[in-house]
Amino acid sequence: MSPRILALAAALPFAFILSAAGAENGAGAAAPAITIASQLEPFFDDALIDSMTGVQLKLHEPQPQGTAIVFNRPWEGNNSAYVTIFQDGDIYRMYYRGVSEPGYQMQSLPPRAGDVTLPANEMVTCCAESKDGITWTRPSYGLFEFNHSKDNNIVWRGEAANNFSPFKDENPAAPAAQRYKAVASIDDKGPATRPWLEHRPVLLAFVSPDGVHWKQLRPEPIITDGKFDSLNVVFWDALRHQYTAIYRDFVHGVRTIKYASSKDFLTWTPGQLADFGHAPEVHLYTNATVPYFRAPQIYIAMPRRFLPWKTAFKELETLKAPGLSDGLFMSSRDGVHWYRFEEAFVRPGLDERNWIHRANTPVRGIIPTSPEEISMYVERNYTTPSNQVQRLTLRTDGFASAHAGVPGGEFVTKPLIFTGGRLILNYSTAAAGSIRIEIEDARGQPLPGFLLEESPLIFGDKIEETIAWNHPAGETDNGPLAHLAGLPVRLRFVMRDADLYSLRFR
Repeated sequence: MSPRILALAAALPFAFILSAAGAENGAGAAAPAITIASQLEPFFDDALIDSMTGVQLKLHEPQPQGTAIVFNRPWEGNNSAYVTIFQDGDIYRMYYRGVSEPGYQMQSLPPRAGDVTLPANEMVTCCAESKDGITWTRPSYGLFEFNHSKDNNIVWRGEAANNFSPFKDENPAAPAAQRYKAVASIDDKGPATRPWLEHRPVLLAFVSPDGVHWKQLRPEPIITDGKFDSLNVVFWDALRHQYTAIYRDFVHGVRTIKYASSKDFLTWTPGQLADFGHAPEVHLYTNATVPYFRAPQIYIAMPRRFLPWKTAFKELETLKAPGLSDGLFMSSRDGVHWYRFEEAFVRPGLDERNWIHRANTPVRGIIPTSPEEISMYVERNYTTPSNQVQRLTLRTDGFASAHAGVPGGEFVTKPLIFTGGRLILNYSTAAAGSIRIEIEDARGQPLPGFLLEESPLIFGDKIEETIAWNHPAGETDNGPLAHLAGLPVRLRFVMRDADLYSLRFR
């Protein structure tokens, strides 16, 4: 076998469909092909990659685009947190905890224009709305009284408001009265009417017909085998026809996550601890997991990494709030096995108010704000008078890429089985950069008409570009690759000063 197709061993995630038509490698052993059909495959992990030479998976940094919302209303404040954003028809919704705890404020940080210091108040759950994901407003729902007025955007108050985590249930079997669901934890001592609490944290379920008017689904919890002391995430997985929960627990005193699934939202499988392979143990304070909207077979998560042993301000030790935080990026194809970039995805940056214990929490939710742009959000300035949510952007599919620098390099995929007849790429090159493609059989032998020297020279910057070959053998009206559909093939990408973000067949 040639050096360029030496395997870099990686276990196949179970979410891939393994083809019964196995390909043979040079040693004659069966090498199962991966059926990707026509689904988008972003390079968030190495699941499709067999070998890389001079190419690496590169994490890209989101770019700040300004403040989305400042938690400066009387029912909000410096400890407002645990934000969830999702699209709901023609609007976007933002849910968050509103609360002020002035005792955490640092006197050593100089005041700023616009700072709002609020008195201590109780925890509530609030909802803001936006038509474009950029400008946010607080509707006056008139549901709960605060300071003798119902003119506010509070949608839940009291028990479980600490980490209320809603989602819109796209399960077609969900009753209209339960179209919106949420989970939240409690861990207080239970009264005699709640013997199931047993002095332990539990996860409760809530439902709503409209995302505004909420009620508890039942007194009993739905999940009990976790710690739950941060934002716990539940969503409907339309591909797997199940509800998925990604929630907080501890291992050896280190904050981590668990995975569980359910067909009915009430009965859940036992939680499975996340497997990060050989990655080092780190505190993952939150997880912010969502199915990627363009490739829902992949879960992406933006956990907040917490370093309790590292403190930027001595005053925080006096306040018993040591630590530093930044954001990571990771992905999974089954909810248990995760590919995690260890370099920071979201850094604290120049603002000294982000070098505080639990700042820089990525928000749960990513949304398209243009055909070329994805918006994500992060909580900034936590526990200060300017506590807020900041919007950041990436190019579409732009969390990570297969990257080659100026010296150039190449990578080869594992055998793939696709449907369709055309290859579509999301890529970016320098003016002097380029990408060329060779299509090979499962053994790594180039196919006639698709040799490297027959590849078009690909350069530029495109979100969705159909690759054209010059009169390849077997070309039909269905596309130059139609005669290869259903057969295991490898793609060899030879790149220079270029990034490949995703591929798909159509």
